[in-house]
Amino acid sequence: MVSKIYKDSVAALYDLKDKSSIMVGGFGLCGNPENLINETYRKNIKNITLISNNCGTTELGLGVLLKNRQVSKIVASYVGENKTFEKQFLSGILEVELTAQGTLAERIRSGKAGIPGFYTRTGINTLAAGGLPMKYNEKGVVVKESPLKEKKVFNGKEYLLEKSLRADFSFIKAYKSDPFGNLVFRKTARNFNDVMCGAAKINIVEVEHIVPMGEIEPNDIHIPGLYVQRVFCGHNYNKWIENSPFKQK
Repeated sequence: MVSKIYKDSVAALYDLKDKSSIMVGGFGLCGNPENLINETYRKNIKNITLISNNCGTTELGLGVLLKNRQVSKIVASYVGENKTFEKQFLSGILEVELTAQGTLAERIRSGKAGIPGFYTRTGINTLAAGGLPMKYNEKGVVVKESPLKEKKVFNGKEYLLEKSLRADFSFIKAYKSDPFGNLVFRKTARNFNDVMCGAAKINIVEVEHIVPMGEIEPNDIHIPGLYVQRVFCGHNYNKWIENSPFKQK
């Protein structure tokens, strides 16, 4: 068996380039792959297409990439506490594809499963069906809208076609891994990390603990190593809580 263990985030991100599409796990500041985010910031990768539930806060999580003007487009469900997100969107710097949270999760899961699209009732008779602002210019005028989505009737009700999502890289935070990449998540930090792991060409996982093969019981594995290409042991996790000045240990 070939080990998938890398020394650190620098080694794991050796081939990350400008214009990459990246899925990043986490929900708010919970379950963020902090080492991978920080290394992307250090490398100053530009024109990123980011797929994430949200973009952290103004100063923390994915917010550091946004503040440094490294993200050109984001597919997300929640603007949240990030004022930079709002300002960049409304001033024409950032392209935004807003997606309902459950739909976002299913678009990612479908991409992971090799399914090109699916139908959902979510968004019927709203701008989510087409015409949602995606890009403004510097004067605050909408210059790009979401395209009209195909509709189809099932059992007398209309449904919208949603296309699946895949990316060049996924950045995943897990609690534990073995050398093959079998993963265990910890409580709510599982969030979007679970569904994103396997939805990219290259899935990179940072963990708090690496254990020997056989130590993780098969029934305790959340994601099998089949979906993982690279693993490293992270460090210096802050585990911030949103809207709190204190660190959670």
